[in-house]
Amino acid sequence: MRMIVGLGNPGRRYQGTRHNVGARIVETLAGRHRVPLREEGWARVATVTLDRRRVLLAVPETYVNVSGTAVADLRRRHRLRLEHLLVVYDDLDLPLGQIRLRAQGGHGGHNGMRSIIDAVGGTAFPRLRIGIGRPPQGVDPADYVLRRFAPEETGVLAEVVDRAADAAEVFVRRGIEPAMAAYNLRSGSPSHNLHQSPYNEA
Repeated sequence: MRMIVGLGNPGRRYQGTRHNVGARIVETLAGRHRVPLREEGWARVATVTLDRRRVLLAVPETYVNVSGTAVADLRRRHRLRLEHLLVVYDDLDLPLGQIRLRAQGGHGGHNGMRSIIDAVGGTAFPRLRIGIGRPPQGVDPADYVLRRFAPEETGVLAEVVDRAADAAEVFVRRGIEPAMAAYNLRSGSPSHNLHQSPYNEA
């Protein structure tokens, strides 16, 4: 089994905010495969099959800063190997429209990733970072991540959400290295051949 976790804060108040883009991508994957997300423990989950491989889609119902509670609980329930976990989350240091995959790494100041690393006891799991852009001068990053996307950003956002969902499926079907080779391009476009953000958020 593989597990794809999309980070975000629960509740209507936070729907559509920059901080919830990871959750939006997992919800997009669930929509693609026409499966409803149901409550399980500290998360909403759905199970799909890609190339005969079972995949657990998960959106924690905890706040981002304590995402590790949900992730560790699901990992125990499903006896998931750490390298089979893909965490999808927002990154201030990537421009909107860019995504980056890594096989492992530190939290880079992202409190949700810090929580997960502490809860699972390691950093050796893949992650998919979604660029949300830097805040304007004078805007606190902690406030910025809780803002919704501007109307002029919606087109780019829709495209990057679809591309990130594609990248997550490549991770499941072919592994993290092929997914990195296909999607880690400066242009933000996938190949035909198939750092984390220093901020503290709410």
